[in-house]
Amino acid sequence: MSSNISIQRICEFCGNEFTARTTVTKYCQHRCASMAYKARTRNSKIKRSNFETVKSVAIPIAAVQAKDFLKVEEVCGLLGISRSTVSRAIKENRLNAVRFGRRIVIKRTDIDRLFS
Repeated sequence: MSSNISIQRICEFCGNEFTARTTVTKYCQHRCASMAYKARTRNSKIKRSNFETVKSVAIPIAAVQAKDFLKVEEVCGLLGISRSTVSRAIKENRLNAVRFGRRIVIKRTDIDRLFS
């Protein structure tokens, strides 16, 4: 069953005007359809990656807030400052820290006291 329909359309990808032979045609040529597909796929991957990044960042902050003793990296993530800033605060005795071997541990109450 063939159709003798000819509808003037505008390509959703390139914006050029073309004559469509069906009522559901969106693109002027196969190349535009392929490029639109690739763009949709790329955007969905970026969206998924951004969602996973936000999800992975949000969970540790909630877990860090529940701990009584924090590592330097966790303090950096919690306060949004660099590792060197935390080290400088420890050296200047503005922040109390205890060393266990190679690991430095900071009490959560000391961080809260720092800002009050």
